[in-house]
Amino acid sequence: MDRQTFKITFVKFPDRRLRRFFWLLPLLWLALFAIPTHAQDRSQATPTAVPGEAPIEAPERVDVQPVARDEEISERLQNILESTGWFTSPNVTVQNGVVFLTGQTESEEFKRWAGDLARNTQDVAAVVNQITLLEPSIWDFEPALAGLRAQGRSIVRALPLMLFNLFVLFIAALFAKLAVSLSRRLLHRRLPNNLLVNVVARGVGVGVFLLGLYIVFQIAGLTRIALTVIGGTGLLGLVLGIAFRDITENFLSSIFLSMQNPFHTGDLVEIDNTMGYVQLLTTRATVMMTLEGNHVQIPNATVYKSKIFNYTSNPNRRVGFTVGIGYEDKITTAQDLVMHMLAEHPAVLKEPEPLVLVENLGSATVNLQIYFWVDGNQHSWQKVRSSVIRLVKRAFQNAHISMPDESRELIFPNGVTVRLVEPGDANITAEDEAQQEPETLSTGAEGGLRSEAGEIERQARHSRTPEEGENLLDATA
Repeated sequence: MDRQTFKITFVKFPDRRLRRFFWLLPLLWLALFAIPTHAQDRSQATPTAVPGEAPIEAPERVDVQPVARDEEISERLQNILESTGWFTSPNVTVQNGVVFLTGQTESEEFKRWAGDLARNTQDVAAVVNQITLLEPSIWDFEPALAGLRAQGRSIVRALPLMLFNLFVLFIAALFAKLAVSLSRRLLHRRLPNNLLVNVVARGVGVGVFLLGLYIVFQIAGLTRIALTVIGGTGLLGLVLGIAFRDITENFLSSIFLSMQNPFHTGDLVEIDNTMGYVQLLTTRATVMMTLEGNHVQIPNATVYKSKIFNYTSNPNRRVGFTVGIGYEDKITTAQDLVMHMLAEHPAVLKEPEPLVLVENLGSATVNLQIYFWVDGNQHSWQKVRSSVIRLVKRAFQNAHISMPDESRELIFPNGVTVRLVEPGDANITAEDEAQQEPETLSTGAEGGLRSEAGEIERQARHSRTPEEGENLLDATA
């Protein structure tokens, strides 16, 4: 077979318009197939109501009637307000969709509710709320009774929980009392002071009771209050310490005084310039009976800070007084007379021995200071001092030792009349009076030399003690 040669010849359109139409054919073909496709997509994208299927977006409100008339709105609202029973003479007027509310009610909340009701009604354009509030009568006890009824119902509902909490508190109180008793038994052997034992034991009991109170608050669901109670005890103690500083100071002073025992019941002491016999020491004050028979209460803080003179702890007390003799008299003679008189006096102690010292040289006398010791448990130092002064005066008069007064310069412008005493004159000199005085250690005016402690104690037993409380002191040994 002969080989044939194929030759492709492109046809050339002589007309330029035909060539343009030829190039537009592919575009026309694409347009024919594309137009139905886009139309079909648009038809599928357009939602159509299919039976049994919900629409894509629901309206916010569906009105029963397309347009509600003013009369229908007024009638509907009027019926609702009257059916509630909250309003007195309610009246609803509607004009062009504007609702006018009138009437009276007892609560601002009811008035606000009526306005909100009208605004939410169909086809309401605006609301004018002219409802007024009724003034409550002063004799209307219904709110109080309603509150009481509500409170009663809440109490009845909470009654089981309250009973259980009371039971827990009762158990906590029993454990606290048991803790106090056990603490006292354990501390009584280690702490000699009863007050300190009681304070520590009661502190343990308070801690146990606070634990029970914390459990009660936890059961009631008041966790924050429980933490406040437990955590605030320190702050409460600080506040009470500042507010009741004096009471706290006196209480702490009573603890220190009972531990240190600067005096016992029945001791003769001098505190804050007050002398008397101690009756009792309480948690607030120290009670004494003075030598005049008066009860004196001194705060324990003052007692603890003051100087305490205890005349019973060492019954021997030194007493002294001053006497002046004339310059013409011998000092040693006067001293010997006083020492001899003191040595024979039964109330004056031999040990420590008495002293008669020259104190100073006065303007008209030589002043002697006389010291001697007295047993305070046996004798009253005031009575013994009176007795010694009286006997010293008599001894000096018997020995013709003068006891002149301070010299003074006296001027008599008109002179002085002098009268001579005859031998038979009835006037008695001081020496004669001294010799006629009986020889007694104690006179009836001095009432004996014994101590007044027994008399003060007897009066204290028959008198009412102004300070109540347990005596924290030990009796006199």
